[in-house]
Amino acid sequence: MPSRNPLCPRGAARAARLLVPATLLLAPAAAFGQSPTQAGAPAIDLPDVMVTSPTGIPTPEDEVASSVSVVTAQEIERKQLRTLPEVLESLPGLNVVQTGGPGGQTSVFIRGTNSNHVKVLIDGIDAGDPSSPNGAFDFGQMLATDLARVEVLRGPQSGLYGSDAIGGVISVTTKKGEGPAKAFGFAELGAFGTFNQAVALSGSTEKLSYSFNVTHFSSTDTPVTPADIVPLGYPRNPNAYDNWTYSTRLDYEVSDTFAVNFVARYIDSQLSFTPDIYPPPTYAGIPAPLRSTSYASMFFTKGEGVWKALDGALETTFGVSAMTSSRPTDGPNPGVNGDYTGDRQIYYLRSLYTFAPGQNVLAGVERRNESMTSETAYTQMDAATGNTGVYAEYQGQFFERLFLAANVRYDSDDTFGDHTTWRIAPALLFPETGTKLKASYGTGFKAPTLYQLYAPYYGNADLKPEESKGYDAGFEQEFFKGRLAFGATYFHNDITNLISYDPVTYQNVNISSATTQGVEVFAAVKVTDTLKVRADYTYTDVVGYFPPGQPFGAACAPLTATSCIPLRRPNDKVSLSVNWQATDKLDLTATLIYVSSWWDIQRLTSNYVDQPGYTIVNLAANYAFNEHATLFGRIDNLFDETYENPNGFLAPGFGAFAGLKLTY
Repeated sequence: MPSRNPLCPRGAARAARLLVPATLLLAPAAAFGQSPTQAGAPAIDLPDVMVTSPTGIPTPEDEVASSVSVVTAQEIERKQLRTLPEVLESLPGLNVVQTGGPGGQTSVFIRGTNSNHVKVLIDGIDAGDPSSPNGAFDFGQMLATDLARVEVLRGPQSGLYGSDAIGGVISVTTKKGEGPAKAFGFAELGAFGTFNQAVALSGSTEKLSYSFNVTHFSSTDTPVTPADIVPLGYPRNPNAYDNWTYSTRLDYEVSDTFAVNFVARYIDSQLSFTPDIYPPPTYAGIPAPLRSTSYASMFFTKGEGVWKALDGALETTFGVSAMTSSRPTDGPNPGVNGDYTGDRQIYYLRSLYTFAPGQNVLAGVERRNESMTSETAYTQMDAATGNTGVYAEYQGQFFERLFLAANVRYDSDDTFGDHTTWRIAPALLFPETGTKLKASYGTGFKAPTLYQLYAPYYGNADLKPEESKGYDAGFEQEFFKGRLAFGATYFHNDITNLISYDPVTYQNVNISSATTQGVEVFAAVKVTDTLKVRADYTYTDVVGYFPPGQPFGAACAPLTATSCIPLRRPNDKVSLSVNWQATDKLDLTATLIYVSSWWDIQRLTSNYVDQPGYTIVNLAANYAFNEHATLFGRIDNLFDETYENPNGFLAPGFGAFAGLKLTY
């Protein structure tokens, strides 16, 4: 029976249980990995500038109107965050949903929008998976060892980034080699059969900077399936995950006016997991007695040239980026076996012109080609499409008080035709009182995926893109020379043309809509020079809408005759972080995350359930013996909170980990 679901494109009941993986102005590192634009720099020791992508314009964070969160390499190392989902889970406005422990399929929802309404960039490479039913990136496969920054921009951003950026943009930047040659390595042991290792070599010469990294993540015994849904006498098999990640970054300055850059990342992982089966005669769902294995191979690469002219006032960048993915699953459960492959190439040219101090114009063009193939026991498909986009952005300042960013983009898609999006974001500063007022308004769109367009039985080549209009407005305030900072931002987003199912033809159709709105609030306090505290609270309200007389979808809990509540969107989220530099050698961090209840569906029955919320506390300690050796340890889920996010998949309980890091 097809389902009608406003915010989850694959609405069939069984498909809804299997999470489809989720998928500028960027800011400086905020302490505790929270929104830098929401905190006074002196209060949390922020750097004075941020970097905007793709413009690369160094911009003081006080001048940015966007709602941005940034986590730096220092924060990742201090908290001992090993995967990208761990990096993102405490950030405001985000809900991270992972099917169990490490390697489980992972979606990210920004401000209540769809998990595939998130643009994901890895070193500027579009990481969305063309072979996925909704085209989104599986965050669960991304390790964090070599990450320099993770930047999250909330709100519609298609005016610069094109398709997918309805909820926002997540940009990941890897480490660049600097200074004399340096070798790095660590090893870590811990709960759930964890054994992690990493080695890296980086550095720079007068012309060349280089960074080479290898990371191995392994966990062999992570309980995922709740005991109460396992039939009597059946084994309760744990998950086992193994990930090898290799990455390289090279930057070469050919001359004073020309440079070339190259990045590459290869991920090779496998996850042994317990799927659901539906045996006769009742065909009721049960966890399989034998595990299946899902493999993931992803390759991301980019090569580009950068040319400067007019004494550096004009900077032109040209290049090509590419990604390929392969996701086969095999094992004794044929219902989940299959093979999905995808690839994408993007050719781009952009120029940044600084025509006066504080006045910049960016213009660019890009051509995107992508394709996918899939083969399962039931269907197979082979499809391709492309898109050409042109864009322009202005960024300027006036009287050192008013700052403005505005952009517009035109896309010509090979399938659905033309689409125009735009965005404007002003910020107003009052240095005398430490006050900042900010606002933004923008539009976004999500192009239909190859699967939605051409899948057997369900595909519809006449689909139009999903569209959104959204705005936010807020303030930030500092006191006591920046030792105390707080602020709030209200956001609102209307999404139309959402892709659902026609209950008669079973085809994908543009029929649904949704409204998301809420508030993000923060407070940051520098208690002493060595003790810093930050708290964030996010309230999110999401309602989906259907035409009168149509049935509700399995992934949207009924509210009224024409509305419903999309699943996995909790109303309330709180994060609290405390960092204490106890001594010159000892650094301590504590993080609390509270997530309120949300509507979900039961893993085996697809019945709606008011899923209980949870509270977890994580601790981390780092002790530097000297500049070469650091002993570290952490405790995740200190109070062994039992919770499922999503329903039917246990999150890891209490876990203790320890290791040694060496640098030479």
